[in-house]
Amino acid sequence: MLSLKRIILVILLVFSLWAFGTLGYMIIEGWSFRDAFFMTAITVSTVGYGEVRPLSPTGEYFTVILIALGASTFFYAISLFIDAFIQGHLMGFFERTKMEKAISRLEDHFIICGYGRIGRTIASTLAQKNVKLVVIERSPTTIKEIKENKEGKEGKLLCIEGDATRDEILIKAGVKRARGIVCVLKSDADNVYITISARWLNPDLLIVARASTPMAEKKMRQAGADRVISPYEIGAMRMALAILQPTVTEFLDLAVHSSDFDLSIEQIEIKKETSLCNMSIKDSGLRPQFGITVLAIQDPKNRLILSPDPEFILQNGHVIVALGPTEGINRLKSIMG
Repeated sequence: MLSLKRIILVILLVFSLWAFGTLGYMIIEGWSFRDAFFMTAITVSTVGYGEVRPLSPTGEYFTVILIALGASTFFYAISLFIDAFIQGHLMGFFERTKMEKAISRLEDHFIICGYGRIGRTIASTLAQKNVKLVVIERSPTTIKEIKENKEGKEGKLLCIEGDATRDEILIKAGVKRARGIVCVLKSDADNVYITISARWLNPDLLIVARASTPMAEKKMRQAGADRVISPYEIGAMRMALAILQPTVTEFLDLAVHSSDFDLSIEQIEIKKETSLCNMSIKDSGLRPQFGITVLAIQDPKNRLILSPDPEFILQNGHVIVALGPTEGINRLKSIMG
């Protein structure tokens, strides 16, 4: 689109030229305002009508100058519109094509439906973990902000402008190749609809959805969502915990969110080809070698075992919730592949 300043400049040039021509004919030829205004109109627009009245030699020279100025203004305005077309349409076409090609090459990525306050925070958090992301957003203004955001924590995101409730938009975002999808639109009905469509398009997809009411949470689970989050309920519980157990809250903040504190909580899957498989926690060397404490273990049936016994045998498919220094966590993750 043309910038506002350039549009104002063109309008001012046209009005200035019109005023200059009208005033010039009134002074040089002694015409009335009506005749001078009409003569300026047919001269500037170069429509080819005859003179309103016979012109004096000075008036003829003035008319030549007015024609030249009018033609220059016209061509300047045309150049602005051509520039706007090339930048707004042609450049936009190439940018969309480039982004669609990048998305078509993605695999095992996450799709975020909705880029409001919650979507932005999710994108920023996942991007810091180097997770591949695609954002679906229906607002052209927000899409423009995403494309121009090169300095944000989430960096330059891949994005698609469209309605995430439509199957073709989800397919364009690579839902069939994705690892997971996050539904954080404002409408619970839209989030339920996306959940149904995404589950149908990719039965193995991890689906996390936002719900604002207990009834919506129930519907989303029935529709196929793996995790349903209520921001209001979680926020209220977090505030209550901050009142009742502030030290616990501070510890969780440091362990989960702080990048300055050398401590993190991660989940790590045990695979059969690794040395930890079929080994007890005590014999695994997690504590002496990596400084890691096992807080919990989730078995393949999604049962959670809290504070497991040191003699507990780690098996293929177990997911351990590990607490430890960032360096130790990263070394263990690299070993586990």
